[in-house]
Amino acid sequence: MTWTVRVHPLLVVFVLWGLSLNAAMAADLQEDAVIRVGGDHYYPPYEFINQDGEPDGYNVELTRAIADVMGMEVDIQLGDWNQMRQALEEGELDALQGMVSSSERAGQYRFSPSHAIVHQSIFARKGTEKAIGLAGLRGKEVIVQQGGIMHDHLVNSDVGARLVLVNTHASGLRLLASGKHDYALVANLPGLYLGRELALSNIEPVGQPFRSQRYGYAVLKGNEDLLARFSEGLAILKNTGRYQQIYDKWLGPLEQGGWPWKNIGLAAGLVSAVLLVVLGGIVIWNRMLAREVTRRSEALQLQHQQLIQADKMSSLGILVSGVAHEINNPSSLLLLNVPVLKDAFQDMEALLEEQYREQGDFYLAGLPYSRMREELPAMLDDMQASAGRIRRIVDDLRDFARQGPAELSETVDLNRLVATVIRLVDNTIRKSSYKVNVHYEPDLPCFRGNAQRIEQVVINLLVNACQALTSPEQGLCIATGYRAASNELTLDITDQGCGIEPHNLSRLKDPFFTTKREQGGIGLGLSVSAGIVQDHGGRLEYESEPGKGTRAILILPAIKGTSS
Repeated sequence: MTWTVRVHPLLVVFVLWGLSLNAAMAADLQEDAVIRVGGDHYYPPYEFINQDGEPDGYNVELTRAIADVMGMEVDIQLGDWNQMRQALEEGELDALQGMVSSSERAGQYRFSPSHAIVHQSIFARKGTEKAIGLAGLRGKEVIVQQGGIMHDHLVNSDVGARLVLVNTHASGLRLLASGKHDYALVANLPGLYLGRELALSNIEPVGQPFRSQRYGYAVLKGNEDLLARFSEGLAILKNTGRYQQIYDKWLGPLEQGGWPWKNIGLAAGLVSAVLLVVLGGIVIWNRMLAREVTRRSEALQLQHQQLIQADKMSSLGILVSGVAHEINNPSSLLLLNVPVLKDAFQDMEALLEEQYREQGDFYLAGLPYSRMREELPAMLDDMQASAGRIRRIVDDLRDFARQGPAELSETVDLNRLVATVIRLVDNTIRKSSYKVNVHYEPDLPCFRGNAQRIEQVVINLLVNACQALTSPEQGLCIATGYRAASNELTLDITDQGCGIEPHNLSRLKDPFFTTKREQGGIGLGLSVSAGIVQDHGGRLEYESEPGKGTRAILILPAIKGTSS
């Protein structure tokens, strides 16, 4: 039997109308949902967290403007860039508001029309070897942002560089400016912006190995509907002029003067064809004058710093002399009275022992006599030794600060001089290292010179060695020696600290060169020390390896026929 079902035409219309209504309601609900947009928390001027803890920058303002014209509600979340990419891939974000498009990324992401053009630059420290193209990065340590377009490109290409991954452009530029690694690959505008904001004056862009890159909104493949809404909003902003206002506000100050200067340069090139000889002479003359002014300025600055140091040392000498007098009085009293107390105890000891045998134990100064008769002599000995140590330290300070003519006529015992300096900087040494090894070579000959000035050199070398240590577990070795073949005395100071980069090793004696500028160093200690040693007919030598420590060797000519 065959059954025939008849469906009323109105029922079909009603069902189709219901399905279309449900689809429209679902689309409206999707449009009304909050759209989660992510970005980098430290990528100025494009996007960053401002001082109030709020998202800010060119991308943030552009996203809010698009949401305004498209009637969307957005939640902008900024964080570590690599984590933002993972959040998009895991569905925790709906879009990224700023991402460079590439053929490698096109398989996973979809990109809007670009709202900015990004140029990538190679940054290097001033005075280092230039690396204009990618070929110059081979075998070098290159800093890149993890998850950034440069990280993607270098991983996918055979550049041959050792990558150092960082979370932000700022941390990468700080690493480079501090003397670590060789180059940094960062976006040009953020690099210039951060260099100015962080006052990183010793780095500069040295090349742009890539052509301009398109920078816009990105979503995962399959979410093209949301991307279309951002693209439409961006087009509206461009047509109304609001996009240009946002662009000029954030990116204009860093880009202004770009193309007009090129036109001015072309015009100046035509004029310079007539004035080439005159302008060339002026340039050469100006460079000669600039070099001379720089040389004299550095010399005057060096003299000024030395005068300031000399004035400090003069004031310190007066202060130390007064303090030494005040400290010597009570220490002399202790040295005078402690032996009397020891004699008095020895005289009373027989009476106290007799009382102890007859009456048993009793209290003396709140402690049992059976304990005090053992500890009191040791306490008196410690008091006498400590008072003697106070007097020796005060005498060392007074001798070091003593003012007088800088004649190089003294016969100086190197072992005794080093022992004096170690007492002066003992607190610094004990705080810096738990593993200090001191060796005095016996029967050393003396040297001729000025003990006070050589003490200043040894203090500089010891303090620098202590400051190079990053942990008290690292060792410090101090040793004197004698080279019979050349009749030279040596002082060898070796630390297990951070070491010195090879390109900085030859500059240690240059005035104003320092790797501790941020800690207040002015770069005069080793320069002045080198001059003092040279006046004594000696020399300073350095050996260092980054991460393994530094060895400083003071070498002085010995006096034949003398012995300490």
